[in-house]
Amino acid sequence: MSEDKTLTCKICDLEFVFTAPEQEFFAKKEFVQPNRCSECRAIKKARSQQREMFLSTCSKCGNPTALPFQPTGDRPVFCRNCFRPYWMAKFSGLNIAVQGATDNGNA
Repeated sequence: MSEDKTLTCKICDLEFVFTAPEQEFFAKKEFVQPNRCSECRAIKKARSQQREMFLSTCSKCGNPTALPFQPTGDRPVFCRNCFRPYWMAKFSGLNIAVQGATDNGNA
């Protein structure tokens, strides 16, 4: 069994304990070690749940999708499933064209 670890929150710089049971849970789920204390994680979660979402249509598959920004119409928008291969290709260094996307650094 692991021992408790004392970590420092990257947001508030306070120390917090990453308990042995938490470490086992994170390992089992293949999560990375937390870098925020539980209070800062709760604040981040609350903010993300309050975010206004905008409905749009995926430029590739035509399915409806919710976006955290209002599309302006000058660039294609993608649902999560269609955006993932483009993002993976872009950040892995592969040069894979995605229909409907331009390679101007924005999706």
